[in-house]
Amino acid sequence: MIDIIRFLREYNGPSMRLMEVCGTHTAEISHSGIPRMLSKQIKLISGPGCPVCVTVTDYIDKLVELSKTPDTVVASFGDLLRVPGSRESLSDAKGDGARVHMLYSPMDLLTLAKEHPETRYVFAAVGFETTAPAYALLISQALEQGIDNLQVLTSLKTMPPVIDWVCKNAGNIDGFLAPGHVSVVTGSKIFENLSEKYKIPFVVAGFEPQQLMDAIYALVKRRGKAGVFNLYPSVVTKEGNLQAQQLVQKYFEPCDAAWRGMGTLPDSGLVLRKEYARFDAGSRGLNQDHESNPNCRCAEVLMGKISPHGCPLFGRACTPQSPQGACMVSAEGSCFQYLTNHRED
Repeated sequence: MIDIIRFLREYNGPSMRLMEVCGTHTAEISHSGIPRMLSKQIKLISGPGCPVCVTVTDYIDKLVELSKTPDTVVASFGDLLRVPGSRESLSDAKGDGARVHMLYSPMDLLTLAKEHPETRYVFAAVGFETTAPAYALLISQALEQGIDNLQVLTSLKTMPPVIDWVCKNAGNIDGFLAPGHVSVVTGSKIFENLSEKYKIPFVVAGFEPQQLMDAIYALVKRRGKAGVFNLYPSVVTKEGNLQAQQLVQKYFEPCDAAWRGMGTLPDSGLVLRKEYARFDAGSRGLNQDHESNPNCRCAEVLMGKISPHGCPLFGRACTPQSPQGACMVSAEGSCFQYLTNHRED
């Protein structure tokens, strides 16, 4: 480990831009101070791997609308409550009397729906390949238990299409720290085509500081060479979790999906299959994105075009106490992590 730290600190080769796609990687890298251990020739860039951050305002607006519908309760994880829509957040709506519940697990909705059959419960199903199996299991359990007053509003995204988009449009990425949690489900093989297409390495990384430093070292040593390298073999395989994949495929199908600031990307999302449409609260067609503050540059941060420091609102008008964009709301958001951990460019 000491030799790796020394190599990365003293590296004086060609400059490299390495993107950590996963929001949890961003959090761990920021918290552990890894950027300060690297040569100035190695620049880490945060990417579109925070599910809350890439969710468009149209989706938030739909949740707010549902929360104000009679006999309807919207349930969500806590970090989504404060994400601004085009007019207000779920938290704002709750303050005005809308029915909004924070839950720690979507499975908790089964109990609530059974106890209150007169109420429609809608879960804000946001996430990537990592969380999609949980929502598939929720629908499976609702069917098994005969629960018909439960729905989901989905904003589920898949990683390969957005990484492809970043490579085409943000450019100059020399390697990717591939997301560990996603890879547990999908397997490392989903990055092989992208690696060959752009002739850059992908390293599947764990989340401990030493694992992350090992992954950065591997990317630097393999600069300009295609290949997918799994440095998280304790939980990630090449094929992934086949049972989870089959469960997702049973209930969901690919769809075009809107990403904050990046537009609608073909086949980059998941939506309930038509035979399960009665469990869908209106997920299709939520493609519009309007930042409530026009000076917010959250979208460019997500693309890796600028760091959070490049946004004029960062740390001034936009703070965790008064977020102007989604990247400052979520604990996995780049802006939140850069500010709270004093991470520099």
